[in-house]
Amino acid sequence: MKKTLLALLIASSAHAAPVTLDGEHTTAADIAAIARGETVAIADSAQARVEKSFAVLLAAAKTGQPIYGFTVGVGWNKDRTFINAQGELDQALIKASQDFNRGLIRAHIGAVGDILPAEKVRAVLATRLNMVLTGSPGLQPAYVQTYVDMLNKNVLPVVPSKGSIGQADITILGHTALAMIGEGDVTYQGKRMPAREAFQQAGIKTVEPYGKDALAILSTNAYSLGLAALQSEKLAQLDRMQHLVYALSLEGLNGNVSPILADNVAAKGFPAGIQSAKTVREHLAGSYLWQRDDNRAVQDPLSFRDGVWILSALSEARQRAADKLAIQLNHGDDNPTVVADARAPDEQPETLRRYIAGGGALFSSANFDPTPWLLDYESTTVALAHNVNASVQRLIKLNDPAFTHLSRFLGTENSYHAFGAMEKPPVALAREIQLLANPASVASVAVAGNIEDVATNAPLAISRLETAADDYAYILGMELIHAAQAIDLRLKENPGLALGKDTRALYDAFRKQVTFLDADRPLSDDFARAHDFILEYQPK
Repeated sequence: MKKTLLALLIASSAHAAPVTLDGEHTTAADIAAIARGETVAIADSAQARVEKSFAVLLAAAKTGQPIYGFTVGVGWNKDRTFINAQGELDQALIKASQDFNRGLIRAHIGAVGDILPAEKVRAVLATRLNMVLTGSPGLQPAYVQTYVDMLNKNVLPVVPSKGSIGQADITILGHTALAMIGEGDVTYQGKRMPAREAFQQAGIKTVEPYGKDALAILSTNAYSLGLAALQSEKLAQLDRMQHLVYALSLEGLNGNVSPILADNVAAKGFPAGIQSAKTVREHLAGSYLWQRDDNRAVQDPLSFRDGVWILSALSEARQRAADKLAIQLNHGDDNPTVVADARAPDEQPETLRRYIAGGGALFSSANFDPTPWLLDYESTTVALAHNVNASVQRLIKLNDPAFTHLSRFLGTENSYHAFGAMEKPPVALAREIQLLANPASVASVAVAGNIEDVATNAPLAISRLETAADDYAYILGMELIHAAQAIDLRLKENPGLALGKDTRALYDAFRKQVTFLDADRPLSDDFARAHDFILEYQPK
């Protein structure tokens, strides 16, 4: 069954070296490791980049140019000057900036719904920390240590889960910013308590927000990105397992291998499908399916016959999404955006005003728009839904003697109903996934004084994928139960029946978790064990 988060935290932190973040090479696997409890270290080069970026921000402020979220307001208030930093930033201006930043943070606390579990909060903090290290936010360097301390000492903001329309998760990430200035609540050592109290107990210094610190912490898609990073490993695991389960189901059916032959799939030409067919052939190496059987169907139902093309759609979609995520994790999504080493490319006045004498630039930006990577995650949900439909149909076909020439509902002489009623749970989950696959990103309403008039609903899209992926683990587990049952019945008829190298290992491992259904029994616990098996099984 599922391991508890506490067990994962203890197990992972007890032996592993810190994950070093550098703002350039961090992966979704790194974020997931930190989410599970690994500690964090910062590359020296990344710390230097943050310091240089902050210096560029201050230099820009001294020129007197309006800086969104620093010298002027945000949203509709961008036309209001709050800090006049023409010349030098004296103590009065610094104090005014601190007051402005604290007010900005407090004004962006509006999330509702269930409180995020510790794993997700850690993923969000780690994601934003790595993006801070790109230098794009122009964050005060002292906050890097705040992020590190919060992660390494497990002082985690209490963050509700809903309230972002996905064009920067400001109303959710405002809760992390609030904790960082010593306000709001956090969890520490298993207790919920005021942030200031927890910071004192853990020895974390509270840093006064200054410059554009408030925006740098809360105006980002780090919430959506952190949740997406946690899905990457699960999607990769589901991708591996769906190929294995499909191969075992093909053996359970006594299916036709013609659709997976190399020359056959090469005629269609799509590389991902060609790779999926190769993977399935490798799983079936040594299988009885390669032996001639004149009773075998010339063509199987489409859920089997089209299998590798449907499987490959998810393989390709989730890899494309993972590649986009890797780009965004290591680049900024900030407004304004600081580029510390930039030099003006031309002498046009509108170009020059963005650049700082001595190097660096500050741009009014739309880099917070998540459309370039989010649509690939929505596409992944759609591809997953297609595989769900095929999986459910294969499961139903395995129950049908017209296709398998086995017993009805894969029953035995000791069962009355076997899997007769068990087509309903996967169909119910499939219907949920079909609804979740409808795009969430295309609906938006203009807000913030009619300025923010497009949005992506990124957190909703990612949460839909998360739910769909977990449901798919159940459905694949249910298909695996049926496939293994079909194999058992075939082995009873022919004890010498050869399975593929990989499918035999899958079958043997699975039978240690879920036993053969000889007589009718409740199956909810079997389904739960099969779900966990799908998410945890690692082929040799």
